[in-house]
Amino acid sequence: MVVAALVGIAVWWPRGDPAIDREVLGYGDRVDATVTTAEIGPCSFDPEAECNSVSARIASGPDEGTFATLEADVATRTPVAELRRGDDILLNDAGPDVDPAARYSFADVQRRLPLVILAAVFGVAVVALGRLRGLLALVGIGVTVGVLLAFVFPALLRGASPLGVALTGAIVIAVSTIYLAHGVSDRTTVALVGTMASLLLTAALGAAFGAAAHLSGLATDESVNLLAFAPELDFRGLLLAATIIGALGVLDDVTITQVSAVWELHHSDPRVGARGLYSAGIRIGRDHIASTVNTLVLAYTAAALPTLLLLTQSGLPMAEVLTTETLAVEIVQTLVGSIGLVASVPLTTALASWVVTLADRQQQPERFGRPSRRAAVAEHREDAFWGPP
Repeated sequence: MVVAALVGIAVWWPRGDPAIDREVLGYGDRVDATVTTAEIGPCSFDPEAECNSVSARIASGPDEGTFATLEADVATRTPVAELRRGDDILLNDAGPDVDPAARYSFADVQRRLPLVILAAVFGVAVVALGRLRGLLALVGIGVTVGVLLAFVFPALLRGASPLGVALTGAIVIAVSTIYLAHGVSDRTTVALVGTMASLLLTAALGAAFGAAAHLSGLATDESVNLLAFAPELDFRGLLLAATIIGALGVLDDVTITQVSAVWELHHSDPRVGARGLYSAGIRIGRDHIASTVNTLVLAYTAAALPTLLLLTQSGLPMAEVLTTETLAVEIVQTLVGSIGLVASVPLTTALASWVVTLADRQQQPERFGRPSRRAAVAEHREDAFWGPP
């Protein structure tokens, strides 16, 4: 897997600049600003309407210390209409060639501080409970974000194969995060193999049913905007890449849990063979899958909640609502990911049951005529503690 990932990185590593005009997309230069006044009054363009007239002091850029004015109709409920004194915001800078009165426009609310505080609280909670493992899990998150930002996203924007890029990134993320969070051992390697095998199944089903359902990948406004500035992208492939990356985060949770369950079952009774461990592990896996699949459905539903609210009020029959491309994408991703999750349980459990009993089979367990080394050591320790009868 590592060799395959290295080959994939070498082939699809992003080179050159993507053919996208960031300024046309609306992401040009930005400056920080702080709202100094915000007053509700008649609009300059319509005296009968009420507007929120905002004055903001620019805190960065070439015009630092000067003021920019913004105005928005209160009835529109836009972010500008809800600004208040003291709010930190971001302004788009159209450049020195534009009329100073129209140079700066509202871009977004500044959310840096609350997000930093939330991230710090999250980090402290993880490390406080997980200690070293928690710290390594945070490092794994950093690796995941780094792989996505440095390789996956730039490679996709340059027209590389979405399937190849997604699988390459998934291997790097899975190998790094699983070994970082859980250490290098037989059990983590089994979880890694089970994760990637299930992910390959998910990718195959996603490609097949995405094509069968004629999903174009252009069901959202963001995709349509991206099409205008990057028409060479494979948008159906982007859907497949999203399915693979989304499934990876849930698959490693399921596989790690299954492997841990099998190892603990074996530790509690080393005499149980692979068949017995598999049966017990599957019983645990059924409960885990039942809750995890529901979690996946709720996650995708939450992501599409505004669209669902609109479509349910459209007056269309429910069958037509569910087969619109916007919802069909969510349905395909949910069901394909769920099938991968279901398949990961028997696959990982079987592999874990075989690996955890392999050493005992090699050491001639009791069922082959004499006690295993593990059993002999345990008996010796018990005699040493209690003494001879």
